[in-house]
Amino acid sequence: MENLLGLLRIHVFRGINLAKRDVRSSDPYVVVRMGKQKLRTRVVKKNTNPEWDEDLTLSISSTDPPVKISVYDKDTFSFDDKMGDAEFDIRPFAEAVKMKQEGKLEGFPNGTTIFQVKPTRENCLSEESNIMWTDGKLVQHMFLRLRNVECGEIELQLEWIDVPGSKGFSK
Repeated sequence: MENLLGLLRIHVFRGINLAKRDVRSSDPYVVVRMGKQKLRTRVVKKNTNPEWDEDLTLSISSTDPPVKISVYDKDTFSFDDKMGDAEFDIRPFAEAVKMKQEGKLEGFPNGTTIFQVKPTRENCLSEESNIMWTDGKLVQHMFLRLRNVECGEIELQLEWIDVPGSKGFSK
């Protein structure tokens, strides 16, 4: 991929108060999509508050398409049931990465907030999300409210990984 900007590691922590799609519970898993890329977590059996604690890594060549998150209930004898979806824009995170690649974050103390992303009608954030400078890396912790479902949130953390030889943002 000659126009690779870098990698976006998405740490999928957990689901919170997910909808019940089976009689008593659900068997949820998360699908992450961006452009033509599609990744998924493992299934957590019989749990509406699942802990995945998994890393999924996307190759980023453009910051335009949003990252789409879908949660499904795994069914054995029929199609999996959708348990809601969310999406987020990586452009604010990409702006912070560009600042890092240009050397503008050198000397910032650990734990510095670079940007705050507020919840709006256009994004799925359930609370304010900070893009932080932590241990020489950029991370963004977020809680996404699922749409098209009666309840549920997903807790994620983004981390940027520079790839040697990739063009990055500063070129």
